[in-house]
Amino acid sequence: MSPVHPPGLDLDRLRGHLDRERPGLVNGPLDALLIEGGRSNLTYVVTDTEGAGRWVVRRPPLGHVLATAHDMKREHRVISGLYPTAVPVPEPVLLCEDDTVIGSSFYVMEYVEGTPYRTAEQLAPLGAERTRKAVLGLVDTLVELHAVDPQAVGLGDFGRPEGFLDRQLRRWGKQLDASRNRELPGIDELHAALGRQLPHSPAPTVIHGDYRLDNVLLGSDDEIKAVLDWEMSTLGDPLTDLGLLVMYSSDLGLPESPVSTTSGAAGHPSPAELIERYAARSGRDTSAISWYTAFAWFKLAVILEGIHYRYTLGQTVGGGFDRIGDLVPVFIEHGLTTLQEG
Repeated sequence: MSPVHPPGLDLDRLRGHLDRERPGLVNGPLDALLIEGGRSNLTYVVTDTEGAGRWVVRRPPLGHVLATAHDMKREHRVISGLYPTAVPVPEPVLLCEDDTVIGSSFYVMEYVEGTPYRTAEQLAPLGAERTRKAVLGLVDTLVELHAVDPQAVGLGDFGRPEGFLDRQLRRWGKQLDASRNRELPGIDELHAALGRQLPHSPAPTVIHGDYRLDNVLLGSDDEIKAVLDWEMSTLGDPLTDLGLLVMYSSDLGLPESPVSTTSGAAGHPSPAELIERYAARSGRDTSAISWYTAFAWFKLAVILEGIHYRYTLGQTVGGGFDRIGDLVPVFIEHGLTTLQEG
């Protein structure tokens, strides 16, 4: 059987590059399976058909325009820095910035066996005790990430932490303006209130930027084997990671929602318990966590509105996109309520 060549990955050219840069790594022809596509970076599982080797290749989406949004060097750099630490990340194999090899820059990393869990329904077979262990482990791994000394792992210049929250608010405000095509009651009020109540950030750390259960791989022992998808990582305020995790652990009250949280699974710790565990293990003051969680609701509202806007223009097709627009007011309401409760 001839090898499968998925779109965006020339396996012969990849094999040649690996043989030059890592002689002896591959024994036979390569097969590949594309496991993620669309606007995110493309992810392939690549298998040595005559050996035991299996790796993951990441490259920008086909036809990408904004290099800064799909920076392979940046992703490779952060996992390379974190690999020697207690944070579980795949072992980096190599980075290729030569576009002539497969048509774009790319990097190769170790393949890690594990399962990502996106919804409460997917968690249900684990049962209450195992679900609780898995979600608490998510908090503990976040504490480990935020305990890494950026300077010590070569990431001291990985971002601009000064004024981080203010820049984030302005950035997402501009994103909102770019996709405005209808009235969204409360969203400007939420944006303004977040600006007025801007908290004082703790010391900066490496942050993941999209930290949630379906961006980690759980092993059969319910331990986190790898944290994935470092596209949004930078140096910044660690409580933004916690706020996003709390948001994704909250009940939307929409069982048929195309945007899922894991909160309904039996045994799932409450948001308050996650915050308490993070505070106890990290030693950080989490008294302003309502702001960070409200900011997460705002950010997701803006992202969803952007998807809805592209859907109305006929630029996004697929299941569930027709219902995304109905979710935006729900996220706005959660954001306002969370900020008021804080």
